[in-house]
Amino acid sequence: MAAAGGRRWGRRAGLPGPSRRIATSRRRSPEETHVTTPHQNDASDPRSAPSSVTALVTSQGRTTIASSVVQKIAGMAAREVSGVYRLGGGAARTFSALRERIPGSGGPSVAQGVSVEVGETQAAVDIDVVVEYGAAIVGVAEAIRSNVIQSVSRMTGLEVVEVNINVDDIHLPTDAPVEEVTESRVQ
Repeated sequence: MAAAGGRRWGRRAGLPGPSRRIATSRRRSPEETHVTTPHQNDASDPRSAPSSVTALVTSQGRTTIASSVVQKIAGMAAREVSGVYRLGGGAARTFSALRERIPGSGGPSVAQGVSVEVGETQAAVDIDVVVEYGAAIVGVAEAIRSNVIQSVSRMTGLEVVEVNINVDDIHLPTDAPVEEVTESRVQ
């Protein structure tokens, strides 16, 4: 479905949560290719160029960013927030614990619990998180959202249109640490 300004809107499919729309630009001819900004600026005036614009499409070429890159950035940004115990739902955490025990598997995945949808200029992120007991869940969620938006935008130049956070569990102080859940057969 085409919208005003030559943008096509792609519907989100297969991810949990509400459906979202991410703008994807149509293929431009070399004469049309330029960086657009939210407001019109005089290109000849260097003071008018906004510092937040990153040229993903220029007359010299196109930069594409893989979904896995955005997943890793979002995962690392979420883990930096105080009050986050782990990322991922129950099945993902179980699978990760098994994978960590396999030699040469590369250890834990920084993208665990993170799913993304990436367009040409925008990204949307869904995160499953386990919060430490005693942490203010709403505050932790807002801190995750803020850090993810800032990190993804800064590193990729993509506009983050939404960050959905699903608090999947709460880690109690009496719960066994993840490292002690499974005993090692080798000492």
